[in-house]
Amino acid sequence: MKIGPLENKSALAPASAERKPAGGAAAAASSSPEPSAKVELSAAASVIASGLADGSFDTQKVERVTRAIREGTFQIDAQAIADRLIANASELLGRGNQ
Repeated sequence: MKIGPLENKSALAPASAERKPAGGAAAAASSSPEPSAKVELSAAASVIASGLADGSFDTQKVERVTRAIREGTFQIDAQAIADRLIANASELLGRGNQ
């Protein structure tokens, strides 16, 4: 669809003159978010977040894996990965039915 030239450009008000902040001045002054904007972490996410919050991890394991990759001796256990993927998918599918 083509839009032709506007006949009366002077009759249009500038866009900034018509725009108002969403919710008016009261919403801008309020510091608390709307209820729809709140986020809650699941129990699993909270556990993961708390475990990572201290910044610690197994540095020796990281060094072993890095060395094995560098030397070309790192072995991937495809069966273990597949088993964990299936277990994870089963868990997620089970939650959807509840």
